Amino acid sequence: MDLVVALVLGVSCLLLLSAWRQSSGRGKLPPGPTPLPIIGNILQIDVKNISKSLTHLSKVYGPVFTLYLGRKPMVVVHGYEAVKEALDDLGEAFSGRGTFPVIERLNNELGVIFSNGTKWKELRRFSLMTLRNFGMGKRSIEDRVQEEARCLVEELRKNSGSPSDPTFILGCAPCNVICSIIFQNRFDYKDKNFLNLMGKFNENFKILNSPWMQENHNQQSEFTIESLLATVTDMFVAGTETTSTTLRYGLLLLLKHQEITAKAQEEIEHVIGRHRSPCMQDRSHMPYTDAVVHEIQRYINLIPNNVPHAATCNIKFRNYIIPKGTDLITSLTSVLHDDKEFPNPETFDPGHFLDENGNFKKSDYFMPFSTGKRMCVGEGLARMELFLFLTTILQNFKLKPVIDPKDIDTTPIANAFGCVPPLYQLCFIPV
Repeated sequence: MDLVVALVLGVSCLLLLSAWRQSSGRGKLPPGPTPLPIIGNILQIDVKNISKSLTHLSKVYGPVFTLYLGRKPMVVVHGYEAVKEALDDLGEAFSGRGTFPVIERLNNELGVIFSNGTKWKELRRFSLMTLRNFGMGKRSIEDRVQEEARCLVEELRKNSGSPSDPTFILGCAPCNVICSIIFQNRFDYKDKNFLNLMGKFNENFKILNSPWMQENHNQQSEFTIESLLATVTDMFVAGTETTSTTLRYGLLLLLKHQEITAKAQEEIEHVIGRHRSPCMQDRSHMPYTDAVVHEIQRYINLIPNNVPHAATCNIKFRNYIIPKGTDLITSLTSVLHDDKEFPNPETFDPGHFLDENGNFKKSDYFMPFSTGKRMCVGEGLARMELFLFLTTILQNFKLKPVIDPKDIDTTPIANAFGCVPPLYQLCFIPV
């Protein structure tokens, strides 16, 4: 009995010591829920819907608060003003990449997405320069996207209007665009090497692995073979899975909201017709379709809590002291679903991006690609692909659901790191 009492007292002392160390180590960190010893605030987070938990906690602790995931503190930034201040106004101080244990283990912090410091700055600069040299932002890239959109349409026609799951083919199209940029060549959708490539990248994305030549013997250079390969992989994973998931989710929303689809198709018919391919110049004459594409991105909220950032130095933020190395979670949900900027944010409504005269209305709250120094390198390409792919599909097909539209469930099957739509089938009926 004495041994049991001693063990209980010993464990209690250790737990109290752990709690004291956590609380004393917070310094001037923002307030937050009291963490439990060892496990922190894990039990107060719904891992199936983290963004919802963060929204609930922000109502208690304000737009900036601290959470402990285990013993490690994380500062959560919630709401447009706080997110903009952290990522734009204090962009350099919060330009570090937060810890991602799975990624660190698999790619050794290589590549452009998960690297830090000089390595990240040099690889980002190199990536942007190389993409521009390959035609990013120029007509040549648009030509490649248009070509791929035409190939996508021809592939969809082969289904002859029968029910099909669009997951694979909507992944092929953006992946082929990256292939045409990196390799200067696209692949047939049945090509074995291409299928193998698709399989590898799909697998990597699922486990959140974001693991591009020459200078292996120069230990001070960031351009090692391993690092450059990891950067190429980042381009494929970020440029394929995110766009294909957005396309897949977008078609699901258009299946459910037939009236929105019909109105977009009416505009496409009026502006473009059926005898030429859509181009980016059309977008300025198609405010409703442009609003639909923006609303798809806003509504699905693809990466709800952004990729973690980290403080690169001790920084004063809203009267708190954020120590160097502290991870930062920036809630993009709180921006994209802000009910003052977007009334009824849980409703899919292109009107969120239209003024009273039906003209397209920009919004500073539109941050699906994040903002600041670490915003998505491929934002321009992604915007082009989403507009051209969706417009070309709607130009050529009627989207026919296999069930009653009112019974279509658009709730994501995963809502942790990324929002993944449920599997579904539809019929692409040629028009």
